[in-house]
Amino acid sequence: MSMGRFANPADQRSGLEVVRDWNGVAHVVLRSTKGASARVSLHGGQVVSWRNDRGEELLFTSSKAIFKPPNAMRGGIQMCFPQFGYSGTLERHGFARNRIWTLDDEHPPINHNDNGSKVSVDLILKPSEDDLKCWPHCFEFRLRVSLSKDGDLSLVSRIRNVNGKPFSFSFAYHTYLSVSDISEVRIEGLETLDYLDNLSHKERFTEQGDAITFESEVDRVYVSSPNAVAVLDHEKKHSFVIRKEGLPDVVVWNPWEKKSKTMVDFGDEEYKQMLCVDAAAVERAITLKPGEEWTGKLELSAVSSTNCSDHLDYPVSI
Repeated sequence: MSMGRFANPADQRSGLEVVRDWNGVAHVVLRSTKGASARVSLHGGQVVSWRNDRGEELLFTSSKAIFKPPNAMRGGIQMCFPQFGYSGTLERHGFARNRIWTLDDEHPPINHNDNGSKVSVDLILKPSEDDLKCWPHCFEFRLRVSLSKDGDLSLVSRIRNVNGKPFSFSFAYHTYLSVSDISEVRIEGLETLDYLDNLSHKERFTEQGDAITFESEVDRVYVSSPNAVAVLDHEKKHSFVIRKEGLPDVVVWNPWEKKSKTMVDFGDEEYKQMLCVDAAAVERAITLKPGEEWTGKLELSAVSSTNCSDHLDYPVSI
């Protein structure tokens, strides 16, 4: 893996730095001009930290998380590909989050004009021989993680079929948000939608509430969802605005008390401080013909709750 792209002082000034964790795995640190930061691990292409300009961590990481490959760390934003959950024959959430990615020095450009207002890193994952034994499809998975000058975090995934035959996959940005108290949190933007309830054998229901609130375990896939939803945190007085493209579903998950006690890499009471809201393509698999490419985009913003509704109308800018 080449590190030369980040080695000179000019790259340091541009807001990129490469560090290593205690397992020797490289992390790319992105810093905005206003002081926000994000950290991306080459293990899994996982975003393991996102901080605002006051240094507050916006993503949840369990205090019992296991930071050792090949398993994904419990928290951050995980790349779930080519399978979400146990929906197929592969390991839970697919293998992409458990593999070592490489820096993509020769990436095809993404068409956008950011006028230098973002700092980005490009990663790539290709299947290993072992991957091809359990999922016999050749692909290139390119991931661009960007941090805007205002601290917005964006992820663009591009998956290309370099196989001689079509293949299908599901996908999710498995996103652990840090919240003050799950009982004080609500989600807006999913009202009246149909959802598949994973706690009831994927039975289909229609959301009845004005907003989604939490008082027990939730594990749902909201289908045909809008491209913007908001997570309002009453105590922190800020909201997460989640904007997406190419990802029709939203997965909402909180394990609550009973399930928390069964997870070795999750604290018994930590369900109170986290909420997963995943931009995803789960209900219907994505199929790529040979040579075709799929793109899925996610943009996360942390805004004052008083201005939250204004942000739901903005398009994805990545």
